[in-house]
Amino acid sequence: MDIRYDSYKTFYYVAKYESFTQAANVLRNSQPNITRCIKNLEEELGCKLFIRSNRGTKLTQEGQKLYTHVSLAFEHLRAGEEEILQRQSLKSGNITIAASEIALHCALLPALKRFRSRYPGVRIRIFNHSTPQAIEVLRNGLADFAVVTTPTDAPKSLLSYPIQTIQEVPVCSAAFDSIPAKTLTLQELLQYPIICLGAQTKTFQFYTRFFAQNGLTLRPDIEAATADQILPMVKSDLGIGFVPEDFIFKEADPSGIRVLTVKPAIPKREICLLKRKGEGSSVAAEELEKMLLNKGR
Repeated sequence: MDIRYDSYKTFYYVAKYESFTQAANVLRNSQPNITRCIKNLEEELGCKLFIRSNRGTKLTQEGQKLYTHVSLAFEHLRAGEEEILQRQSLKSGNITIAASEIALHCALLPALKRFRSRYPGVRIRIFNHSTPQAIEVLRNGLADFAVVTTPTDAPKSLLSYPIQTIQEVPVCSAAFDSIPAKTLTLQELLQYPIICLGAQTKTFQFYTRFFAQNGLTLRPDIEAATADQILPMVKSDLGIGFVPEDFIFKEADPSGIRVLTVKPAIPKREICLLKRKGEGSSVAAEELEKMLLNKGR
């Protein structure tokens, strides 16, 4: 038996309002059409569904049994429609992001601030990792997208979109007043204790490669676990660290930080958004991606 959805929809509203007239109004149809539809449904099911009298419209015993199932189905459909509409209007939803430390502070947090002010009903989860770890989380399907710094060495299964360029600079504290106020060579810089991220990070690889290209070997005296640990270590007089200029601008008290000039200058790096190829994103994730890729809008 193949009964059309519209027939059950008509039955649902007639039974709900106990009125052919009111069902016709809700469905924006004519009463004769509603009557004809119910008659056809009764013929297909082989039983009477309604009793019409001067007192109104009532369900028969068979009609009550059918309404129990049909009403449950329609309530599920309505709940599903409302959930989809809420997600499309960004009143709800979930986003999971994998982010490296520098990308988190320089690009993701400002975008999240704007996103949350517009869409407070969307839940956000952030995995804070090194770039290789963030890429692995994304590849395993545990995040909607990743925001990381170059070099990424991302596999071919991922798409990469540039978000912004960052410039990192060497900084020290006032305790290193013996460092001359001039442009330093990289060799002169290495005469002082160096603070850097650990060997498992892309940042370490980036600086190792940079110094090697200039005929030098980088051997950090102190390895930080995360990028946001470097400035506090610098301010504690532990050595020279490499940090994005954004970190200094956002520092509550930058007075104790001295920016050093080196030649050649540290090459600029990019913050990128990575996604899996061939997979669509949720409406919420797509909106946040747009904010990241069109900064300030």
